[in-house]
Amino acid sequence: LKMSAMLETRELPAVFDGVKLAAVAAVLYVIVRCLNLKSPTAPPELIYQDSALARFLLKSCPLLTKEYIPPLIWGKSGHIQTALYGKMGRVRSPHPYGLRKYLTMPDGATATFDLFEPQSEHCIGEDVTMVICPGIANHSEKQYIRTFVDYAQKNGYRCAVLNHLGALPNIELTSPRMFTYGCTWEFGAMVNYIKKTYPQTQLVVVGFSLGGNIVCKYLGESQANQERVLCCVSVCQGYSALRAQETFMQWDQCRRFYNFLMADNMKKIILSHRQVLFGDNMKKPQSLSDADLSRLYTATSLMQIDDNVMRKFHGYSSLKEYYEEESCLHYLHRIYVPLLLVNAADDPLVHESLLSIPRALSEKRENVMHVLPLHGGHLGFFEGSVLFPEPLTWMDKLVVQYANAICQWEKTKSHCSDTEQAVSGQE
Repeated sequence: LKMSAMLETRELPAVFDGVKLAAVAAVLYVIVRCLNLKSPTAPPELIYQDSALARFLLKSCPLLTKEYIPPLIWGKSGHIQTALYGKMGRVRSPHPYGLRKYLTMPDGATATFDLFEPQSEHCIGEDVTMVICPGIANHSEKQYIRTFVDYAQKNGYRCAVLNHLGALPNIELTSPRMFTYGCTWEFGAMVNYIKKTYPQTQLVVVGFSLGGNIVCKYLGESQANQERVLCCVSVCQGYSALRAQETFMQWDQCRRFYNFLMADNMKKIILSHRQVLFGDNMKKPQSLSDADLSRLYTATSLMQIDDNVMRKFHGYSSLKEYYEEESCLHYLHRIYVPLLLVNAADDPLVHESLLSIPRALSEKRENVMHVLPLHGGHLGFFEGSVLFPEPLTWMDKLVVQYANAICQWEKTKSHCSDTEQAVSGQE
């Protein structure tokens, strides 16, 4: 009996050690899977037509062909990249100084944007202004916008950043309307102000996420909107709200959870303007009622908010009509200036099926290039060695690098044209 008891006591610790090892192995497996540590690093996938412009860009923009290396521990997780962008914004983000401008819209709304002057001479010695449209419910005070603006200023760009209508907590609405998914009125007013105030400036149009939809729709709405525009860059947009609607209700990649969080944020913003939007105001949309306010309180998705509130600002009879008309999908083919469409393959908000839109466009149009890195999440694109990211992201550097290349391209074209005219005159 004693021998038997001794054997049992010696074997029990071994059994417990085995359970511990199995538990550790299971945790490590989950970490490796969740952090996507086995995923390789690689240069971004590029889809484009072989043209003189594309060849010039590949030569002038090293980031297009260089391997994008995110932080080793967490950088290959699109969820963590997205969460860090959303919660932290950027690392040690600067505080560029800008002047706030106010523009009265025809319907009584007050559009605001912040204007930042360049801090150095531009690479081609010209006056170039970046007109920037941030993501959903964002504005010039967001950290990722501040970081990008500061970097663009140091590269010689004037920057004008739209503050989405109703997004700034200290600016009251002056009409019963907020920003919506595809309304280009405020962005257009800002661009027109810049064109009028700086008659010599040329424009680089930049849109982030929802802002990417707005700027592409704006350019495609009218040929006149593309005058004095050198190029357009859209980062992390979804191209079609109608197609995205179904994918945003799915649980894979936690999209339904992201949908809920974004809807909750939108509810808070709308309710902060409750008196103007839902109060006794003769100017408010007749279809906006107290019942819509009640439904807003219980909404758990952006689609419910869009259906009950947002579409009614512009008189759309259905959510389908609103998404169909407000998406840039039907305007992309009308853009003739150089167009850079950037997405991340691991963006948890933009389903991979939506990426067929920029892919198909860039395969047909010489002015379009689609850039698709493996990692970056939604507006993350952090870089770094192991754990801590660098202040500047791959996205910040790519947008400025692309804009510089386009400016050089246009200057080269202009110089060649002047030389041809001079030779022709001598003959």
